[in-house]
Amino acid sequence: MEAIIHFFRAVGKSLKLLTYNKVGFIGFLVVIGIVFMTYVGSRFIALDTKTKVDQIYVTPSLEHPLGTDHQGRDVWTQIVHGGKDVVYVAFIAALLSTTIAVTFGTLSGFVGGAVDSIIMAFTDIILTIPQFPLLAVLAAFISLNSLTFLGVLLGLLSWPALLRAVRAQALSLKQRDFIEAARALDLGIWHIVFRELVPNMMPYIVVSFALAMTGAVYAQAGLVFLGLVPISASNWSVMTQLAWVRGAIFFKDSVWYIMAPIMATALLQLALITMTRSLELVFNPRLRASE
Repeated sequence: MEAIIHFFRAVGKSLKLLTYNKVGFIGFLVVIGIVFMTYVGSRFIALDTKTKVDQIYVTPSLEHPLGTDHQGRDVWTQIVHGGKDVVYVAFIAALLSTTIAVTFGTLSGFVGGAVDSIIMAFTDIILTIPQFPLLAVLAAFISLNSLTFLGVLLGLLSWPALLRAVRAQALSLKQRDFIEAARALDLGIWHIVFRELVPNMMPYIVVSFALAMTGAVYAQAGLVFLGLVPISASNWSVMTQLAWVRGAIFFKDSVWYIMAPIMATALLQLALITMTRSLELVFNPRLRASE
């Protein structure tokens, strides 16, 4: 019972800290709103899959808040259902890339020597490979119809830059007194890395995680737009791709269908970026002192 009370107190304190930066808090609310809309709202709002030739590219109305598409289907229901794939793939990719970068970046900076040389040599090799062209080539040989596999693939290719930044942070922190004290107590490498170094880098790690999600959203959108990832038609990126290949740009009333998924993706990106302002306050006490 005490653990539950402590948990809710910690959550309440974190939410209060998020409000210190108004722009960041708005971004946080938008992200929560999008996640709630796509994962909860989609259970109550049915996806419109019925073709209605008499309602093609209808402009927004009470019946169709964002108009209709090239088959007369409601665009709003597609937006509600289309965010699940985008958020899921971005989360998997960001989680994997951040985990790899933090684990090996911290280990490389703290241990040094041959371990550092091997890790950084491999990192530099991966860093020189252009990610998006490689993904396009891989899509020709590997079926990317699994969202989990797509997220894992994006995560496996997007960690090098963050690893180098984490390594630099670790090199700076390992000279601090508390690390020297941990060494004197012979607490072991894994304890020092994951119990001493990583918690002190949490502000940077959390911000990097949010930015990694935005990068995964961009990569996913590009792959889907080029037709390299065959996933569900309700995905925001698929909506944009279908609007292009079906010639929606040549119809004057199709602007709502074209812009709806683009604006939804852009809003998610903007919310993730602005949310990092508040996340820094939650994990960095020095910033809270200056507020």
